[in-house]
This record gives sequence, C-alpha cells and structure tokens, in this order.
Amino acid sequence: MPYPALAPVRERTPQLLRRALQERLDTLARRHRVPGAQLVLDTGSEVLALHTGVADAATGAPFTGDTAVPVGSLTKPYTAALVLLLADDGDLDLDDRAAAHLPELRHLPEVTIRQLLSHTGGLPTGPDSDTAARTTAAHYLTSVCTAQDALFRPGTGFSYSNAGYVAAGRLVEVVTGMPWPEAVAALLLEPLDTVPAFVDTVTTAAAPARPVAAGHARNAATGRVRPVRQNLAPLEAPAGALLVSAADLAALGAAAIGRSKVLPPDAAEELRRPQPGARPGALADGWGPGLALYRQDDRLWCGHDGNAMGTSCHLRAEPDGGTVVAFTGNAGSATALWRELTADLRELTGLAVPAAIAPAASGEPVVPPGCVGGYANGGIRYRVEPTRDGGLTLSVDGDLPLPLRCYADLSYDLLDPETGRPEPGGWFHRDPDSGVVDRVQVSGRTARRVEPA
Repeated sequence: MPYPALAPVRERTPQLLRRALQERLDTLARRHRVPGAQLVLDTGSEVLALHTGVADAATGAPFTGDTAVPVGSLTKPYTAALVLLLADDGDLDLDDRAAAHLPELRHLPEVTIRQLLSHTGGLPTGPDSDTAARTTAAHYLTSVCTAQDALFRPGTGFSYSNAGYVAAGRLVEVVTGMPWPEAVAALLLEPLDTVPAFVDTVTTAAAPARPVAAGHARNAATGRVRPVRQNLAPLEAPAGALLVSAADLAALGAAAIGRSKVLPPDAAEELRRPQPGARPGALADGWGPGLALYRQDDRLWCGHDGNAMGTSCHLRAEPDGGTVVAFTGNAGSATALWRELTADLRELTGLAVPAAIAPAASGEPVVPPGCVGGYANGGIRYRVEPTRDGGLTLSVDGDLPLPLRCYADLSYDLLDPETGRPEPGGWFHRDPDSGVVDRVQVSGRTARRVEPA
C-alpha cells in the first residue's frame, strides 16, 4: 500500500508527523509479521513515543508504551554504564588490570577493564547458554579466559564477547557487594525511572510490576507467528537479561550523550569514546567502552543493537544534535522493520539515523591468497574453503557454506545463496610480523587460525 503524500519537513506539525510515523509503524509491523513494536524519537525539545500491536500473539495482550521487551545485548550498555559509575566514584579505574579485581582472569593478566567493555581484550565469546547454565560465573571465566584461547594481544583487535560482560558483571558484584540485578536496579535503572525487569532465569522475585512482551518466531511451515521462550543462563545476565521499553532505552541514550544527571559528564563521554584497536567489522564503524559508534553523513552516532529470543531492539543517539532514537520489536523480523523505518525517518524528518553497516564494495572482487583453512573462537569453528570457480566459501560449525566476495583490502561480503545479495561480512587479518593471514572476523567476532592454510 503506498504511503500518503506528505508536506515538506519544515511544514509538518508535530501532530502530522506523529500521524505519519504511526501509520508507517503500523504498516511495517504488518508487512514484516512483527506482533508488536515501539518507537521513540526524542529531539531534546520534543518526544514522540509510538507503539503498535500486541505484546503476546498467544494471549493478545496489548503492546503499550510501558511494555518491557527482552532486549538481549542492549543490556551491555547498562552494565558498562554501571561500571563507569563505579569508576566515577573512585572504586576502580578503567585502565586497571581486570585480574587485579577478578582472580578468574589471572591467565590473561594484561586485559584491562576498558578492554573488557570495548571487546578489545581478545576474549572468545563463551559457550552457549545451556552449557553456561550448568556452571558458575567463576568457573565459566576460568575456563574461557585462558592464554590458549586468547584471540589476539589485548588492545590490538576487536571480537564481540559475551564473556567480557560476564566478567564486567562479576566486577560489579565484587566492587559493590551486590548481585548484578540488584546493583543495576539500584544504581542505574531506578535513577533513570526504569522499572526493573529481567529474564526470569535471573531472579526468583515476584512478577515485574509492568507489562512484558514475549519474543516471537515464525513457523516456516504454517506461516504463523508464535511466542518463544527466552534462554539465558543466570551468569549471562550482565550481557543480556534486561527487559525495557523503547522509552527506557531513550532515557539511557539521553544519559549517554550528556542530557541526564544520572551519568556524570565524564562518564557519559567515556562510554562512547572511540577505542584504539576497535575495528568491529559488520557491527559498527567503531566502539567505545560500552557503546557502538556509527558514522552517517559526517555525523557520529552512538548506540547498540540487541537481539533476544524472537526480539530485535535498537538504540541510536547523536551527541552533537542531542537526538535519540529507540526501537523495540518482539519478533526476529523486526530487524528488517527497523531498517525500513530508519529510511522512513529520513524521509519524514530529515534525520539520517544509521541502521546497519553497508556492504564493503571495496573495488573489484579478488581472492586473497592464504585465507583457506580452519579458524576458532572458543568452541565455535569456522571453515574457509575454495570453490571450483576460484571463489571462497565460509561455514560456521559445519552449517551451509556461504559464498564470499573478497576485496584487496582483505574485507569481504557474505552473499545470500538464493538472491546473491551482499551483506557485510568482515575482514581477514594478517599477522603484522609474518604477513600470514592468521585471523578472520565474522560479523564482529574474530576467530584465530587453528589449521594451516
């Protein structure tokens, strides 16, 4: 269905803009089979808060502006902000060796707290949630944070790591003497006027005092959208356990760009300070100690994305202009909704909100020598193989190999096997001394070579 013609941006009233955005949110949710979604646009002088659909497709419970959504990895900026509050109080320093506070990290003595928060410590991602649920945080970290499994020298690379945030959560507990859920609620959520809610494996407390949304997945055979259960080990809480609304995310975004007293100015600036060595590949253009960095039309935005079981949530904030955009959707297909919605925001408001990193498109495709072989990130195995036509494919843990389109700078795109459409992939990396390809970065995670070329 075509959208109605709209007046130029400068002629639109807030009421007209709200009506147009609501119509597009409703339409896109139906198009992408997303049961419910929220959008908040906060310009600093005006706030537009919209929602659509249902929180649970099985019960039909309405999706309200207050509904809390499992935001997955968007929990990490909250944990990072909490650590920065402790640093501001003088309880720790971001450049402290993490092992000085956590003996579980004694086998990686050079890794700093700053590197844990910015994914530049060389830690692997950690085991899956089912495996993590059968152990303690201390044993988890001792088994994951080993010199043998380190991906690179601390501060010289980037690899997105849940284990780093398990360590950050342990750090909070050691310094405050409180479990992470209590600390984040008391020191950050409540000051942000966010009613605490967690994935139910984290706490045995009573049901949260606010409505919550289920994540949803689409049954490929029937086409129906069904609620799905969240799967998160209690020790992974600091990396992914929060349920919040888009309004709550917007409050965090405002604090992160200095528009709230909850985060002191120095802490807010530190949260988004670009870190050397942080080259996050397909995830963002840079990374700070807690927030991803996105460059769009000569402006630098900060934010984060989060995916729980059957949800897709996004936060973007622009420090210079003071604009914050927050989105939650309770289906995996909400990622595509978010991308279309940012294009609509640009048309309707003139705001160029960065949604995703574009494919590499770095000149003519080539096949760099020395890339074939096996790579590992903890227990995850990656395999790069040659094809009969002289190309390369990438498979993860034996899954269907995906074709690669490689470029002379060692970047590559992943090609959709059905459509051939490129999606951002990552980079191959050479050892700075030998020049041999010794790592591959796949969607923000780095794997080191474990088999010769």
